[in-house]
Amino acid sequence: MEKVGKYELVREIGRGATSIVYLGSDPFTQRAVAVKVAFPGILKDSRRGRLYTHLFLNEAALIGKLSHPHVVQTYDAVVDDHLCYIVMEYVAGGTLETACSAGRLLPVERVVEIIFKCSRALDFAFRAGITHRDIKPANILFASTNPNDDDIKISDFGAAIIGSPDHTLVLGIGSPAYMSPQQVKDQALDHQTDIYSLGVVMYQLLTGQLPFQARNSYDLIYQIINAEPRRPSALRKDIPASLDAIVARAMSKKLESRYTSWTEFSHDLAQVFRSNRFNLPADQMADFEKFDTLRSFTFFADFSDVEIWEVVRFSQWSRVSPGTVIITDGIAGDCFYFLAEGELKVLKNGLILDLLTSGECFGEMAVIGKTLSRRGADIIALTDAQLVKVTGSALQDSSESCRMHFYQSFLAVLSARLTSANVRLVSF
Repeated sequence: MEKVGKYELVREIGRGATSIVYLGSDPFTQRAVAVKVAFPGILKDSRRGRLYTHLFLNEAALIGKLSHPHVVQTYDAVVDDHLCYIVMEYVAGGTLETACSAGRLLPVERVVEIIFKCSRALDFAFRAGITHRDIKPANILFASTNPNDDDIKISDFGAAIIGSPDHTLVLGIGSPAYMSPQQVKDQALDHQTDIYSLGVVMYQLLTGQLPFQARNSYDLIYQIINAEPRRPSALRKDIPASLDAIVARAMSKKLESRYTSWTEFSHDLAQVFRSNRFNLPADQMADFEKFDTLRSFTFFADFSDVEIWEVVRFSQWSRVSPGTVIITDGIAGDCFYFLAEGELKVLKNGLILDLLTSGECFGEMAVIGKTLSRRGADIIALTDAQLVKVTGSALQDSSESCRMHFYQSFLAVLSARLTSANVRLVSF
């Protein structure tokens, strides 16, 4: 079996203008990896060698810097005059290109979820000082081969700007169809160029075609700078006007009219999903809607996006009707809850002690102590309610940073309850 460095190459899985990507195996970690190997002598190209070197060094510089569930991880790299390769996380699901043709379009709600996850991943990169600069369907991967799984991972940061906004080495990088007006005009770029490009990807996923159809690259660049595309809903009838507005704002030619932050972009995606619901049953929530719900809670204010996604994955979401007993006084517990929607009452010996509203945590004493504790009150639904359940075992299996933030927030909750209790005692 052929090897590159310590990595065994199993088979070719992709090929581009400058490199071949292989499915590889890391003999030390026993995990599958993707190994991108530059064509021999590519960095010595007399005309483009500096650009190719820049691309490989850019990816090499990201080792350990972008640890996010929706970004392909870079594990290792070698860049020298004789051998250049990048070792990355292997992602099996293929690219979003498979969902960009008219006969293979995804349901609208799945497109919204995919774009939301992309927006949060690119916001994470932006906060790390990184602008991708080559967002397109070929650089966004489905994390799984399961056709119903909408988890994605953004790949290929070779063209990225790392650090301050820049315009160096822009020409020749990226795919013209997805470039912002600022990029095709060789202007200084920041995260708003990625916002534009993701808007183009969203347009293509929704409609099966690019926003601008051109005979040649000169015509395409002219349209990007001067023309307005047709509304997505004019090409697909089940697209609501609110999504037309999001795509239009993301793709605005003027920076002052385009989304100025990823937070604004992802917020609007979540809002349009909630307002339309896309005919989904009320108890079915997309991952990104769960993320947005948790992010709105004060309890999770100090959690990173990565930790919020972690909670989305190990929490259990459900709906209950009025009168449902959620916690019974005196019964041993091994989980705690958040109230996402509705209202609950807390009772002791039949007397109401408190009312719980959206965003509040309860039942955490069952997992804070070293031994299994018994519940200290009854908690019953007053209205239709949505609950987020976290088991003690899931909390213990979570990452150290996530678990630390849970305990810090538990302390804040307990402190607030003690303060409230003291105020009530003083008032008697």
